[in-house]
Amino acid sequence: MKECIHCNLCKKHCSFLEKYDIDLSEFEKRPELAYHCFLCGKCKEVCPRDIDGRKIAQEHRQKYVQKNGIEKLKSEYKGLLWEKYPYKFSNYRHANQTSVLFMGCNFTAFFPKTAQFLTKEFQKRGMGVLFECCQKPVAELGLEKEAETQIARMDARLESQGVTELIVVCPNCYYFLRGKTKLSLVSIYRKLEELGIGNLLERDLPFYYPCPDREEHIFINDIRKFLKGKEKHAFPQIQCCGLGGSAAMHEKKLATEMSELVQSTGEKQLYTYCASCISNFRRNGFQYAEHVLTHILGIEEKIPLGVTSVVNRARYKWK
Repeated sequence: MKECIHCNLCKKHCSFLEKYDIDLSEFEKRPELAYHCFLCGKCKEVCPRDIDGRKIAQEHRQKYVQKNGIEKLKSEYKGLLWEKYPYKFSNYRHANQTSVLFMGCNFTAFFPKTAQFLTKEFQKRGMGVLFECCQKPVAELGLEKEAETQIARMDARLESQGVTELIVVCPNCYYFLRGKTKLSLVSIYRKLEELGIGNLLERDLPFYYPCPDREEHIFINDIRKFLKGKEKHAFPQIQCCGLGGSAAMHEKKLATEMSELVQSTGEKQLYTYCASCISNFRRNGFQYAEHVLTHILGIEEKIPLGVTSVVNRARYKWK
């Protein structure tokens, strides 16, 4: 890799690279580590040459699929691919308006009460709701073409039902779908502001910014319209919640350490806007991770963990 100057900033900021004592140039030569990368983008954030380790990992993963086929992945990521490819709990029955609420997989799993509230509020205002997976978890395994095929099918179905806009709750879904779907995308927070729904939050809030929103800040900028108190960038040293890139299967210890690092910051609470991040922080002992959306809407909801979350997701197939 000619661009790399071997400054080791990537290694200093990434626990995965540090563990294997490699920089991004060396990672390019280590395809066997493809599924050990958390795809968080921290390396690109600090790299003076703007090298993106996520692209290196994805290229390795795609080559792995080309060599070994999808059946090999299905044996290694059986649960994920069984549910997501294609998504077993999709429901298009109410996606029949121009604007449709897109909640993704994990928000309905971990915040069913809030999801139900949003569904009713948006339907009252003549908008639809779609229960579907954005296919990011599938693409990140190296199955990008397969994911794009599923998105194209989603687009065709939604266009046939008159949909032109998706109102997206999850930042992962938003950034992944952008450029892949033909539909217009808008964050849930911008749409709530347009509709006059939601409360101003007056307290100072310590924020954790999810990986996909760290470069462009589209979601947090829309959230700021609801913040009256101070916004504190309280967790800059936390690389990832531990769920990124499905790397936890190979790097369980690193994933747990990333999540547990929250407790060492001295902060009593954490606010974010990714349901997956919140679930993993709580799963690893930090019980005061909160979704800012529930507070904006004035809904008290503690997330369920374990099998209950999967059941919650499944229920929406028949709603």
